[in-house]
Amino acid sequence: MPRELRLTALTGIPEIVSGADLCELLRVAVRQAGVPLLAGDILVLAQKIVSKSEGRRVALAGIAPSARACEIARKANKDPRIVELILRESKNILRLKPGIIIAEHRLGFIMANAGIDQSNVPGAEDAALLLPEDPDASARKLQAEIRQQTGVDVGVLIIDSFGRAWRHGVTGTAIGVAGLPALVDMRGGKDREGRVLKVTQVAAADELAAAASLVMGQADEGTPAVLARGFPYALRKSSVQELLRPAHEDLFR
Repeated sequence: MPRELRLTALTGIPEIVSGADLCELLRVAVRQAGVPLLAGDILVLAQKIVSKSEGRRVALAGIAPSARACEIARKANKDPRIVELILRESKNILRLKPGIIIAEHRLGFIMANAGIDQSNVPGAEDAALLLPEDPDASARKLQAEIRQQTGVDVGVLIIDSFGRAWRHGVTGTAIGVAGLPALVDMRGGKDREGRVLKVTQVAAADELAAAASLVMGQADEGTPAVLARGFPYALRKSSVQELLRPAHEDLFR
């Protein structure tokens, strides 16, 4: 039987402020969409609404850049205060050129500017938005709240837009996972010809993140949440850490 994945945009979610009740806002959005939650559904959320609700907006006026931040800012042609935030959120700066800083985020993500963003942030000239402190924990918390309030077990996926080595453009990428597999290991299975699969692992959470990102959009669409139904893999406890390649296996670092 063919697999059928359905993605429903959850519209009408207002501008999120610190302390906002995402669970309640999502319940209202799902009701308005006319698609009641079912067991096995997955709620896919843009990182920004999670970060905003958790108070991860930082006023730049209170940031005093270090000497290192000022030096990097000169090389990268960036605001030294933003660079200071990048350094605070990073384990290491991997690449640097005018306009671009590629960092290893403290959570292990390799990404531009350590995920620090000013787009779709009110007062962005004077503020920046950081990633959630612990996106997996944020996803688990929301999953538990939804279960408690609705009695329905759903998965929760928090996504952000990442660039990729060797390719232009950004794509939706998982940064926080609860109740669905981040990685599906198919090694030991067989293909249609009976050959044993030796290396195949599916980045299932990233695939869903990219699909949902098409529905959300990347600019002013104002659609930061998507309901996914028909995810083709069994739901289970998981962590985004499953997707992160350790440094000793990374041939390009």
